Amino acid sequence: MTNDTADVAIIGAGPVGAALALRLAAGGQRVVLVDRAALPPMEHPDFDGRAYAIAYGSRDLLDRAGLWDRLPFPPCPIERIRVSDGKPGRPPSPLFLDFDHRDVGDEPFGWIVEARSLRMAINRALADSAVILHAPATARVTRDADGATVAIADGPSYRVNLVVAADGRGSTLRAEAGIAVTRYPYRQSAVVCAVEHERPHHNVALEHFLPGGPFAQLPMSDADGAHLSAIVFTESHANAARLAAMDDPRFTIEVARRLGAHLGRIRLVGRRWTYPLSALHAHRYHATRLVLVGDSAHGVHPIAGQGLNLGLQDGIALAELIDAAADPGSPDLLARYQRIRRPANIAMLAATDALDRLFSTDLPPVRLVRDIGLAAVNRMPRLKRRFMRTAMGLRA
Repeated sequence: MTNDTADVAIIGAGPVGAALALRLAAGGQRVVLVDRAALPPMEHPDFDGRAYAIAYGSRDLLDRAGLWDRLPFPPCPIERIRVSDGKPGRPPSPLFLDFDHRDVGDEPFGWIVEARSLRMAINRALADSAVILHAPATARVTRDADGATVAIADGPSYRVNLVVAADGRGSTLRAEAGIAVTRYPYRQSAVVCAVEHERPHHNVALEHFLPGGPFAQLPMSDADGAHLSAIVFTESHANAARLAAMDDPRFTIEVARRLGAHLGRIRLVGRRWTYPLSALHAHRYHATRLVLVGDSAHGVHPIAGQGLNLGLQDGIALAELIDAAADPGSPDLLARYQRIRRPANIAMLAATDALDRLFSTDLPPVRLVRDIGLAAVNRMPRLKRRFMRTAMGLRA
């Protein structure tokens, strides 16, 4: 029996789903948020090495959701990005690409935010908000032309105008709606950790292309006087498994071989994580009274750190459409959302896939061409500014 009503139900309380729920509730929508996991266990009180790169243009959703000012640990601005090419244990190529945020304005490219910091801010904001939260809980969703019914297992049911699928790459709602997905498996895994280093990073991020895949050093805010950076790099599945089996001292040596000596001595802090990589895109972003956001709609290679940002941009676009609509689940609104977001997301998928294929090779002719290309772009201010604005989540 339906015993309550709401405007929007969001299934999935990850960063995108939760931020969208808070943003819509702040705008006056009555929102139901459902997640399979209990929220306190999703909050990690101890530093675990994981972090998000939040682009300048994506921060709007976190601001308007009331999350940015609640972050318990300060985010670190990214003020420069250095792109280089090389091999582990050797100096990088002298041909490189350097981006400085001052070339496009006063704002940073973005910020590095600890994963636990964002989770803690989300949990605290939800506790103080008007969002109707069910977690841990599962929901059965039925949809028709007039709306959708969201039945919470062993709980109430809600009649809503729109259901938002924010339930990840394996989205149940997407599958139930019969929306096809194209997947692109990579023969790579991501290795994620954090290091303390001897010298300050000066808010500079490094993207270092190696034969096994891209290696990123992302500046984090100092903690207790220690200089910290997040590390994300890709390797073949076999090499990633070998790295995962190493003890901390040996693993740290492998990180140092890839990072280089510019930050001095390093020490591993927090945990290490290994994730198999793949990309995907949904063939459409909506069905009757249903819309896909974040990883349920798309997934990209982490080479440019854009995965979460694409989801936050989904949330910004959808919230703006809902703000101006009498019916948040109308076919016209959902079609407009798809027209806005799907081309941008597919373009990013294509770009990250092409970059990974171009730079994850050790063929000398290819290396020479790409190094010359990096150096050439570095001497083209207008093209550099276009790349920088894209990295910031702004129109080029």
